Amino acid sequence: MDRLEQFLNFAEQSPTAFHAASNFRAALLKAGFTELRETDPWLVDAGGKYFVMRNDSALIAFRVPGTGFSSFRIVAAHGDSPAFKLKEDFEDAGDHYVRLNVEKYGGMLMAPWLDRPLSVAGRLAVREGDGVGVRLVNLDRDAVLIPNQPIHFNREVNDGYKYDPQVDLLPLYGDEGAKGGLMAEIAEAAGVSREEILGHDLFLYNRERASVWGAGDAFFSCARIDDLECAWAGMTALTESTAWDTVSVCAVFDNEEVGSSTRQGADSSFLYDTLTRIGFALGASDGEIRAAVAGSFMISADNAHAVHPNHPEKFDKQNRAYMNKGVVIKHNANQKYTTDAVTSAKFALLCERAGVPVQHFVNRSDLPGGSTLGNIANTHVSMETVDIGLAQLAMHSLYETAGTKDLEYLVRALSEFWK
Repeated sequence: MDRLEQFLNFAEQSPTAFHAASNFRAALLKAGFTELRETDPWLVDAGGKYFVMRNDSALIAFRVPGTGFSSFRIVAAHGDSPAFKLKEDFEDAGDHYVRLNVEKYGGMLMAPWLDRPLSVAGRLAVREGDGVGVRLVNLDRDAVLIPNQPIHFNREVNDGYKYDPQVDLLPLYGDEGAKGGLMAEIAEAAGVSREEILGHDLFLYNRERASVWGAGDAFFSCARIDDLECAWAGMTALTESTAWDTVSVCAVFDNEEVGSSTRQGADSSFLYDTLTRIGFALGASDGEIRAAVAGSFMISADNAHAVHPNHPEKFDKQNRAYMNKGVVIKHNANQKYTTDAVTSAKFALLCERAGVPVQHFVNRSDLPGGSTLGNIANTHVSMETVDIGLAQLAMHSLYETAGTKDLEYLVRALSEFWK
């Protein structure tokens, strides 16, 4: 099985950030990593491999060199994507239908969610004795659909239509006889009774299978390419690497799509706490840990915009990226990205050694773009950082497209980073 096939299998089994973190956990355990818990003391040995999770949705894995370390080499990505989240009381029964009351999570393209088979997955909080336990759940079937209005009742839709998420984008689950049925299905899929469920973090997700397509199989499409592609490449490179004289770290945060300001996001203490505890567990003093951080390097890995075939005018004339042309270094004068001349040059040299092509992306000056987690993480753990990604189309759609060659390029580049 080649890397692309492995990634597509991973993506299809990771409909939410909770499932992505759980699947990374399983892969790390299989690769011989030891799980640490934030609530326990840490025993970290030279040459060891470890990981820690937070909130069941974010994870930091690391490899320790055989002797003392001088710095950290970090790859940071995120495991969440824009989606519809079910509200706490989500069943809306009336007028012969049972619909679901949902709200938007993140900045999404809304139109692609209509007229597609969708399902429900996420995390349940369940009663365990006198306490609360957690269960991941995935209905794993075509369970709901958000129907479009027919053109006869919305004749202006092709001239531009503003969707109201509280009206136009409520999923249909069943007829009036289906009342109470979805939560019963969810409980059965999780292996608990309905009465044991005390809370939930449940999301809709796209049920369409991944597809490799185009002339020469140049492209692939699936859900959640942004940013599972970079996260998977980072974890794969880490498990295949060996630590040299630095601590190799791969962080997959949650909630990047809503600003990262959660305890499991990049705008939290998670990375700082982890690096500090690694240093202390290895016998370093506070001053030695701070010196190591100051001499460290971070790759903020979050996908980039490929030139759209129908709208090339939206992209800067000289600084544009294409699928299958290599890893993209992202630049922004206003520091939406952390890249500067030095970090760009260092990453480009790293890719040169790995035989990986590099592209540079800058937005049009009159068309501001988005930001990512690199500059947010740097406010807590400050070090040289470069923002990179892989070129893709339809970012923040529920079915995105990327190039079949680029995933291997990124794994090779990150493996070189950790050599």
